[in-house]
Amino acid sequence: MSKSFAGSCQCGAVSFRILGEFDSFFLCHCKRCRKDSGSAHSANLFSKSAEITWEKGEDKVKPFQIPGTHHEKSFCSECGSALPSVQMDGSLLVVPAGCLDSPIDIPPNAHICCSSRAEWDDGLDRVQELDGLPR
Repeated sequence: MSKSFAGSCQCGAVSFRILGEFDSFFLCHCKRCRKDSGSAHSANLFSKSAEITWEKGEDKVKPFQIPGTHHEKSFCSECGSALPSVQMDGSLLVVPAGCLDSPIDIPPNAHICCSSRAEWDDGLDRVQELDGLPR
C-alpha cells in the first residue's frame, strides 16, 4: 500500500496530498537554499515516483526558478509559505519538509553543501533550547 502525506501552506489557501515514497531527505546549506528558507538550511524531501494532487489552491502556487539554473522553489502567493514543486521536466518531486502536515517517516540523509554554510551556522547544537518564546 502506498504512503500518503497531507500538506498545506500557512494561511490554508493551498492544500495537497502526496501519494508514494520519498527517496531522500537533505538539509542543504547552499546560499540559494538559505535564501529560499531564510534560515541556516533548507529541509527538502525528494521523490522520483511520488505523485502530488492539489486539493485546494493550485492557482495560488507560484514557482520561481533562478534563470540559467535548475534551482527552483514554489510558494503560496497569499502567505509566502514554501510548497512542493515538480522539477526536472516532471521527473522529480521536491517537497519542503515544513509544509507537510503528516508525520515524515524518514530521517534526513545528510547535511549537504556544508562548505557553503553561513558563518553563524557553527555550533548551533550548543545554543540554549527553550520550549516556548523567550521572556
